[in-house]
Amino acid sequence: MTALPPVVDSATWRKELDELRAREKAATRELDAIAARRRRLPMVRMPDYTLVGAEGPVRLVDVFDGRSQLIVYNHMWDPDAQWQCGGCTSLTSSYTRLDFLDNYDARFVIVTQGPIEAALAYAERVGNRMTWYSTADSPFGADVDAPPGGGFAFNVFLRDGDTVYRTWHTSGRGVEQLTFTFPLVDVLPYGRQEEWQDSPEGWPQGPAYSGWLDSPDIARLYGPDR
Repeated sequence: MTALPPVVDSATWRKELDELRAREKAATRELDAIAARRRRLPMVRMPDYTLVGAEGPVRLVDVFDGRSQLIVYNHMWDPDAQWQCGGCTSLTSSYTRLDFLDNYDARFVIVTQGPIEAALAYAERVGNRMTWYSTADSPFGADVDAPPGGGFAFNVFLRDGDTVYRTWHTSGRGVEQLTFTFPLVDVLPYGRQEEWQDSPEGWPQGPAYSGWLDSPDIARLYGPDR
């Protein structure tokens, strides 16, 4: 039988919750401070890269589509794989309503090392509705820490006229802060149920990533047949 949290009276529960809330609020204030520091980061001027989109070659500055700020998710790509990275596929499938970024003069796109025809076909297969670009024939991906055969990444850019600057980058678990999936799971009593996490004795736990949706799962849930 799966273990359960201890049962207490309402007053005891409220006291424990208030103690936890103090730590949660402290974490929120720390995240505010980190965001303030991020707004003060210097930036790096980028060369005039050319990517490839659904309509053909496009300059990096034109990927902004007239906006001044651009978020890029660098999607992992294996040229020999039937299904691309499950983590990338699952993550990007969660971004379904991005028009709110218009109010912030920003755009959010995917860039991958895959050839554009293959990338667009894969996006259709898994039901991804984001705008995709290919860096297969450009050094752009490698220059922003997402080389061929390399990992995933978030990169952020700022445009001033026809000049593009790189302002921020993260990868690994830094990506967790930019999706709602893990924060939702983390408020559940059993959390992510992965063995690396600090959980009480008897809590259900399995290998890392065991609860994640894989690419075939995304295609089944969100692909063209849905």
